[in-house]
Amino acid sequence: MKLKLLALMAALLPVAAMAEDKLDTGDTAWMMISTALVLLMTPAGLALFYAGMTRSKNALNTYAMVMGAFVLAFVVWVIAGYSLAFGTSEAAGVQKFIGGFGNVFLDGIKWTDLSGTYPTYVFIAFQGTFAAITVAIASGSVIGRMKFSTWMVIVALWGLVVYAPITHMVWGGDGALLFDAGALDFAGGTVVHMNGGLAGLVLAVLIGKRAGYPKVAMQPFSILFTAAGAAILWFGWYGFNAGSAFGANAVAGVALLTTTVATAAAGLTWLIAEWVVYKKPTLLGIASGIVAGLVAITPAAGFVSVGGAFIVGIGGSLIGFFGVVKLKKIFGYDDSLDAFGIHFLAGLWGALMTGVLALNDKDLLWDGPMKESGDRMGQFMVQVESVVVVGLWTLIGTVVVYYIASALTGGARVDEETEYKGLDEAVHGEKGIHL
Repeated sequence: MKLKLLALMAALLPVAAMAEDKLDTGDTAWMMISTALVLLMTPAGLALFYAGMTRSKNALNTYAMVMGAFVLAFVVWVIAGYSLAFGTSEAAGVQKFIGGFGNVFLDGIKWTDLSGTYPTYVFIAFQGTFAAITVAIASGSVIGRMKFSTWMVIVALWGLVVYAPITHMVWGGDGALLFDAGALDFAGGTVVHMNGGLAGLVLAVLIGKRAGYPKVAMQPFSILFTAAGAAILWFGWYGFNAGSAFGANAVAGVALLTTTVATAAAGLTWLIAEWVVYKKPTLLGIASGIVAGLVAITPAAGFVSVGGAFIVGIGGSLIGFFGVVKLKKIFGYDDSLDAFGIHFLAGLWGALMTGVLALNDKDLLWDGPMKESGDRMGQFMVQVESVVVVGLWTLIGTVVVYYIASALTGGARVDEETEYKGLDEAVHGEKGIHL
């Protein structure tokens, strides 16, 4: 099925589509379901995945950081994030990096407007769930020691300073830096996972290690919660990846199958690697491998074959495993729940492998050297450019946001007594479970 890439990368149309945008009820229904699936990933999937891995005295705080990030980030997205990500600026130089302010509070967008074959309002909601989960991913690196007030300020600022510009550069349509270069990112390997994972590492380094790390044993609250969270993430990821075909079409089917293959292969790979290295096949390992596979296939889901999906999933799992069990020890940083080890590293692998493994099929490819002339090396270099630009923007932007938020809240770190007691009771006045 031939696809037509529209402005804002907001609609992939089948051959039967008319020259002008026309509402398709099937596409609309699928995009609304996809939005609901992606929404489920954060306040249920990611929140459970993270909360289960943290200590019992901080489990509720961890969940609150994820859920709080989601609701605030979505509000920020509607107020100005969408406009900065998908709006247009009159200055060409500015348009390369960020959109304009013409759609603040969604001004100028009518309920009857379409993004290809479904309402623009649905596209806004769908992309808003991406914005919300991205910053929530970063929370996993700093749980147990960051003030909730500081975290919420970071969420608000980061969505405008970091997420919106990166989204614009990759998916913002004609005039946007990486979009014009032909970077391929089907559903957010750079925009979401590299972005959120690297932001987490930056915040973890800036705020410092947890008291007692790594000498004190920090037992997880509930591996069952984490496994349940991974399962919900996998379920919701079909909206994340297959939904990024922007319609109920054949490419959505490609993304659905490659997502399933890569994820299953990644979960099995982590299980085997852990079994060989540590002689114990753990449930946490299976869950971690599943998430690593989901992350890795995200940028490539609509571009690769089933064979490519196996390579992306297995490689992403091995790289994530190395990041979690070795790299963190080598450099000594305290990435509490391994947002960097899984999301950034597996996302980086997937983004680069998209250039290596993308099918030379002009009906699947959106843009870039591969589509234009079959230049695979040229496409790979564009992918390298995209990960470098995103990495630098995330690094600098997150540092700036952290220091602003820290200044506004009188320091980012909780006091020693609060950290010792646990943030659940000290900050929220609640317990995750009363036994």
